Amino acid sequence: MRLNGAVVLVTGASSGIGSAVVRQLTQAGSHVVAAGRDPERLDRLAAETGATPLVADLSRPNAGRELAERALARFTRVDVLVNNAGVGWAGPFNGMADSLADELLAVNLRAPMELTRALLPGMCHRGGHLVFVGSIAGRLGVNGEAVYAASKAGLDAFAQSLRMELACRRVAVSTVVPGVVDTPFFVRRGQPYRRRRPRPLPPDRVAAALTEAIAKDRAEVYVPGWLRLPVAIRGLLPALYRRLATRFG
Repeated sequence: MRLNGAVVLVTGASSGIGSAVVRQLTQAGSHVVAAGRDPERLDRLAAETGATPLVADLSRPNAGRELAERALARFTRVDVLVNNAGVGWAGPFNGMADSLADELLAVNLRAPMELTRALLPGMCHRGGHLVFVGSIAGRLGVNGEAVYAASKAGLDAFAQSLRMELACRRVAVSTVVPGVVDTPFFVRRGQPYRRRRPRPLPPDRVAAALTEAIAKDRAEVYVPGWLRLPVAIRGLLPALYRRLATRFG
C-alpha cells in the first residue's frame, strides 16, 4: 500500500502506540484521522501532525460504525484502517466486575469488527488495508489477564480468518503482535508492569513496524521479533511451554 496520499483511520490515537502511528504516517504523507477518547490530547496531536481528530468512545454500542461514518464524511474514503484501540485489566478473573469485562470486550473486539464491517465494502471496491494491533497475550495467554488475553485471541482469529476470506479482494490484512510496550496502558489496567525482563519497548518501535507492515503488505509482525520463539514452542511442544511458563511466569 502506498502511504503517501492514503487516508488512514487510526483508533486509540490519544496516546501510546496510536499517537506514535499517527506521527509516522503523517510524516509518510498519509491523511490521518486520529480517533480517541481524550479530546485535549487529540487536539495537541492534530496541531503537531496535521491529523484530523475525532473523539470517539468505542465502548459504546455502534460506536465503531458511527466513527466509520464520521471518517467517511470527512474524506469520502478510508484506504487503511488501523484497529489499535484497546483497554486492559489485570487481576484474578473472579475479581473482575462484569461491567469492566463488557467494556474490555467492546473496545478490543466488538469495535474493530464494527469498523471493519462499515469500511470493508469501500475497500473491496477500491482496494485497502486492515491492520489489527494484537498482543502476545492473545497468542500465549497471560496469568492474571484472562479476559484481555481472550479478547486479543479473538481479534487475532478474526484477522486471520478475514485474511483468507479477502485474499482475492485486493484488501490486505496485517496483524501486529507487540510484547510489553512503554505506554500508559499498564497504569490504566490497574497494575503497573513490575517484571525486570523483558523491558518495555518504546511505542515508536511498534509504530515503525506497523507502518512498514502497511507499506510492504506484511501479514504478521512480532515486535520484538524474538516473540515468535515462545509462540513456536507453545505450538510444537505445549507441555514444555507450560512448564516454562509456570516457572518463569
